[in-house]
Amino acid sequence: MCHAEPPGGYRGHMEGNELLKRRMAEAGYTQMELANKVSLLLIEGGRAGTVGDRTVRNWVSGRTRWPHPAQRAALEAIFACSAEELGFTPPRTTGGKAPVHRRNFMTVAAATALAVSAPAAAASRRVGLTDVERLHRKFAAIIANDHKYGGRTSIEVRACDLAGEAMLLQSRGDAGQHTRRALYGCAAGFMSSAMWAATDGRRFEAAQRHLDRAAGLAAMSGDQTIQFRIWSHAGSLYRHLGRPTDALAANDVARGLPVARRDPVFACLGHARQAAIHGVTGNRQGVRRALGHAREAWERADMSVQRPAWLRAVCNRAEVEELALSAYLSLGDYPQAEAHAHRSLALLGPSMQRDRAIVTARLAIAQLCQGDVEAAVRTAMSVTISAEHPRVADILRDFGRRLSREAPGSAQARAWNDFERSIGGTT
Repeated sequence: MCHAEPPGGYRGHMEGNELLKRRMAEAGYTQMELANKVSLLLIEGGRAGTVGDRTVRNWVSGRTRWPHPAQRAALEAIFACSAEELGFTPPRTTGGKAPVHRRNFMTVAAATALAVSAPAAAASRRVGLTDVERLHRKFAAIIANDHKYGGRTSIEVRACDLAGEAMLLQSRGDAGQHTRRALYGCAAGFMSSAMWAATDGRRFEAAQRHLDRAAGLAAMSGDQTIQFRIWSHAGSLYRHLGRPTDALAANDVARGLPVARRDPVFACLGHARQAAIHGVTGNRQGVRRALGHAREAWERADMSVQRPAWLRAVCNRAEVEELALSAYLSLGDYPQAEAHAHRSLALLGPSMQRDRAIVTARLAIAQLCQGDVEAAVRTAMSVTISAEHPRVADILRDFGRRLSREAPGSAQARAWNDFERSIGGTT
């Protein structure tokens, strides 16, 4: 994640660029790998790829305070934040005015800067719907990886990279208004996936930055479906942060969009996520009311209508049942939670490994809290993803704590402890 530059600006060469080091470590880049990535973007932008590991070493050591414009723009596109947030310090301008960076449009700014540095021949390239369709296929791959793994930093970084790719096309090429709006929509979609990957992986600071950028890009696209996704996910982000008032407000933005009034599937998802938030606040009546609205919306839905790939889960109600499980688990209504867990598991497709692990782990808690210790431990041991996914690991740690309270010293508790040790104590 990118962190704001420490007060007082640059700290000096000897300390090195700690912000860039940290971001490289989080993204898994070695110096040579980052050099290759920057070089690739420069080549795509019409510039010679002259960046080597020595150049990156100068950035990391602090010897280079402010990279060349094209290099700087490539770094901003790769990490989806400003050069200043990467620890670089711009030279003082003669007019005494500091550069202004707007977080909502950082990806746009990075792509624009790189485009300006490219030759006129590169800028004249015609960009069309074929390019948009190619980005849509890459978006579908991001969605598939999220459903399978979820929460991984690699998904977040890849989504940010692809948002930068969309904006490079936006700035470098000649395109009609429809294509330009579609490119903004693609970039917003990728940033929304970066936001959700960060949220799912408990990297909340990064998720909030991605939310800012995604919302700005989505507004320029005019695409209500991606705006719905962004604000609905924002509601989930704030729910995980323990900020239910903000969660309700963000989800209300999503539910208030015309697409949610026009398409019952969007309305269904909005109501179901509202129910999960009401569960956190202990609003039992609100949970029941929201889930009732979700059921009514679902019954009105025409499933033959073409919808975005990211709606695949809700299109068979698996996510609605999962959100109902979350709501009733928060309320302490464990029989209802268990019922929704079983329904969700029956509806989840084989590719939805992350969701299946989360639902199964929550089912174990619902069973344990009803006194069915043996079944609960058996269910918890069947979870196939644990350490790989922070949210699953958190739920299983909660299960272990509850088991220690409910059945201390029991054969089931000993079996669970042995199981934890056998997988390295990662849960």
